[in-house]
Amino acid sequence: MARNLIDIVDFTTEEIEQLIAVAEDIIENPVKYQDACAHKQLATLFFEPSTRTRLSFESAMLSLGGSVLGFSSASSSSTSKGETVGDTIHTVSCYADIIAMRHPKEGAPYAAAQHCDIPIINAGDGGHCHPTQTLTDLLTIHREKGCLSGFTIGFCGDLKFGRTVHSLVNALSRYENINFVFISPEELKLPRYVKEEALKKKGIPYTQTTSLEEALPQLDILYMTRVQKERFFNEEDYIRLKDSYILTPEKLVHAKADLSILHPLPRVNEISVAVDQDPRATYWKQVKNGKFIRMALILKLLGIEV
Repeated sequence: MARNLIDIVDFTTEEIEQLIAVAEDIIENPVKYQDACAHKQLATLFFEPSTRTRLSFESAMLSLGGSVLGFSSASSSSTSKGETVGDTIHTVSCYADIIAMRHPKEGAPYAAAQHCDIPIINAGDGGHCHPTQTLTDLLTIHREKGCLSGFTIGFCGDLKFGRTVHSLVNALSRYENINFVFISPEELKLPRYVKEEALKKKGIPYTQTTSLEEALPQLDILYMTRVQKERFFNEEDYIRLKDSYILTPEKLVHAKADLSILHPLPRVNEISVAVDQDPRATYWKQVKNGKFIRMALILKLLGIEV
C-alpha cells in the first residue's frame, strides 16, 4: 500500500523533523541529490489554478533528476468530458510513480487515493488543507527561529477559508508552548471545527481579535493571508472584506525587531510592496523553502534514501 500525504497529521512530528533535516541537507548539498529520482516521473494534476505549488513540485522533481507530466487546469483534462476523478487518477497512475493533486473540492485527494496504488500528495483541496504548504511553513519557521516551539504566532486575514491556516494550526498544535493569536473580521474567523480539534481538545489557549495593530507587538511570527475571492459565494461580501487588513511599514513600527512575516502567497494587497524591503519579510525565503521540502517529501514517499 502506497504512503500518501493527504493531511499534515498523516505524518508524525518525528517524520516532519526528518523531512526538515533532509530539506536542510538539500539546501547545503544540492549536487548530492541531483540524480536521486532519475527515471522517476511525477504527475501534477491541478484541477484548480496554481503558480507556486505546481511549479515548486515540478522544480523539485527536476532538481532530483526526475521528469514531470500533467495538466494545470481541469479544462485541459478529460474531466471536462465527464470522466470521474477516480478514473483520471487510475489512468495517470499507469504512467507515473507519484502524483501531486490539487482540487477545489474538500476531500478529493483522499477519495482519489482509494483508486491508486502509487503515492498521492494533496497539493490543496478546497478550503480544507494544504499539507505541503504547511511543511514549507514549518521549514521556514525552523530556519528562522531554530525550533518549532516556544513562540507566539498570529494568523491574520481569511481564517475561515484559508486552508494553509487550518493545516498550520493543526501542525503547530502538536508542539510545545506555542501561543496562537487569530486576527480576522467576525465573518472570517477560524472555523469552530479547527479550534475544537486542534486547540480546545488539547487545552491549548488562544486569543481572537479583530485588531492587527493591537496584536502585532506580542508576535514572534505573523502569518498573513489574502481574502480569497474564489471561496466567496457573494461578491458583495468579498468586496466588503477584502481590504480588512493591509500590512504597511507604519504598522510594523511597534513590532518586534526579530518578527518573521510569512505569507503563503499569492498576495493581492494585504502586504504593501514597501514591506518587501524590511528584513523581517520572510515570504520570499518561504517560496524557496517550498521547493526543498517538496524534494524531501518526494524522496520519502518514493522510499529513496541518499
